[in-house]
Amino acid sequence: MSCTAHFQYSRSRDHHANKYSCPRLFLNPNLFITRVLNVNRSSVENKAYSTMVCSSDVGVRRRRSDGRHKMVNEMVEASLFSTGKFGRFGGIFVPETLVTCLNKLADEFNLVLRDSHFQAELAVALRDYVGRETPLYFAQRLTNHYKNCNGQGPEIYLKREDLNHGGAHKINNAIAQAMLAKRMGRKRVVAATGAGQHGVATAAACAKLDLDCTIVMGDVDMERQSSNVLLMKLFGAQITSVEGTFKDATSEAIRNWVEDLDRSYYLAGTAVGPHPCPTIVRQFQSVIGKETRKQAMEKWGGKPDVVVACVGSGSNALGIFHEFIGDEDVRLIGVEAAGVGIDSGKHSATMAKGVIGVYHGAMSYLLQDDEGQIIGPHSIGVGLEYPGVSPELCFLNDIGRAEFYSVTDEEALDAYGLVCRLEGICPALEASHALAYVGKLCEGLPNGTKVVVNCSGGGNKDAKTVLNYQLEKQIAAHLHYSH
Repeated sequence: MSCTAHFQYSRSRDHHANKYSCPRLFLNPNLFITRVLNVNRSSVENKAYSTMVCSSDVGVRRRRSDGRHKMVNEMVEASLFSTGKFGRFGGIFVPETLVTCLNKLADEFNLVLRDSHFQAELAVALRDYVGRETPLYFAQRLTNHYKNCNGQGPEIYLKREDLNHGGAHKINNAIAQAMLAKRMGRKRVVAATGAGQHGVATAAACAKLDLDCTIVMGDVDMERQSSNVLLMKLFGAQITSVEGTFKDATSEAIRNWVEDLDRSYYLAGTAVGPHPCPTIVRQFQSVIGKETRKQAMEKWGGKPDVVVACVGSGSNALGIFHEFIGDEDVRLIGVEAAGVGIDSGKHSATMAKGVIGVYHGAMSYLLQDDEGQIIGPHSIGVGLEYPGVSPELCFLNDIGRAEFYSVTDEEALDAYGLVCRLEGICPALEASHALAYVGKLCEGLPNGTKVVVNCSGGGNKDAKTVLNYQLEKQIAAHLHYSH
């Protein structure tokens, strides 16, 4: 779908911030979410990478195209609140009617980061309601499984976000943003969900804080994740079904929010969208990485050597990556969904196959055709089905700070079964993508390398899908043997 819009992209240089000014899109509020800007990568190349934001005391190296490195120490948190940019990615591509609302949200978010009372309340909620901290679990049998013939190999640890209340990492952000919504005087929360984990987390947080809750979900996802739909209803949420999947639910949730800005709060669960949404989600998920650093120090007296996470839109990956961005000796590996094959057209591998465009209010890599229309993503892990990806992850990819690979549906399904059999743990199919890549990764790692995998959610919701796959595989093997 296309829509008429007036697009302005300023190439004028801002010498004070060492950046290009943020592009904006002006159009009907009910249409802006479907607008896609198809930009050829080479046409937007520039050297204005110095607006990536980390915590103010963290310096990171960026890798230029010529392979040289330069310390980027001038990247401080303040720049984010003025631009919302990560290099060329991110920004605020929204109607002017929403800019004021988003600026108020950014201001309030900036305040709560420094509000000791809010932070104390959040710490109690994370401890007593969410159930933090979550274990950093040594997967002994999985470690043994990947040892070579000499009995050597890396040590594999799982960051057990599946043990959070609600069964996933999503509650870290949901409870914090629900508290922020209440602080801002909002009475109603609107959210979109794909796999249902963010929907469950948001519904639970709203029940606790006495907020009305509307969850928008695609009809395809509702059928695949029916158990989570039931939980949302039990928590008192109103479920709105739309035709399609998560991307369609996100569009409808934003429309729903735009119609009631004074009373409603759009609770983003993914690290995408217009500023400040990506940074809010990343900040409230960063507790994962902070705990991981602390627990690693307690367990082996150092940092992880490798951190691995699945990547859909990016919330769980950034949650564990962000703490280690400044530690160049820690490899950060994101694993996307290759679906039925990276060249099949049925995948969600945005980093591998995407081109730069604007979707849902921000610039990032997107799965789109030559006319700038969105290509529907596919993954057996419903939570990975999104055509875009976090602007911050896009930036980390471009500067070479994070690596991105992909695994197929079949590889993820096999990894799910393997971890179930060896560790008695059911990882979500989304997290199973990260676990599947570990098998490939282990072959090239020195003995004793410490590998941490973010087990971002539990896989009870996926058990039927996996069992059906295993049954079909057995039948196919039997037929092959018979012939």
